[in-house]
Amino acid sequence: MVSLNINNKDISFEVDEDTPLLWAIRDEAHLTGTKYGCGLALCGACTIYLDNQPIRSCITPVAAAVGKKITTIEGLESKESQAIQQAWKKLDVPQCGYCQSGQIMSATALLKNNKSPNDNDIDAFMSGNICRCVTYVRIRAAIKEAAKNLV
Repeated sequence: MVSLNINNKDISFEVDEDTPLLWAIRDEAHLTGTKYGCGLALCGACTIYLDNQPIRSCITPVAAAVGKKITTIEGLESKESQAIQQAWKKLDVPQCGYCQSGQIMSATALLKNNKSPNDNDIDAFMSGNICRCVTYVRIRAAIKEAAKNLV
């Protein structure tokens, strides 16, 4: 039996400790906003926070999360995440939408650390998140919009 704190709720379930955290979140906790993309931590679709730091849940074993705070897209509540989500809607960022939870998780983490990112800051921080629909220009614009609205 493994107990995890996911979105400020303690959840216990039977799973091997070497199971990728992504599958515990999706299959056991039934939180499907976090997506499976590549399984190799290359695309960013599975981005979550572990103790407030963005990580790739597809390669992180459940054992690494025991005793730590997990936040998924469903649990985002910060002013930065609200600003990001509002900007995403305003600028109609998603096309297919598949990568967006990972994009939003990473963009929120960026704004928590850098309240006024420039293009280079955004590109560098978001480089690990792939969008197959190539909405990078809208993603960058939405991050700038969100940053402007945080001031």
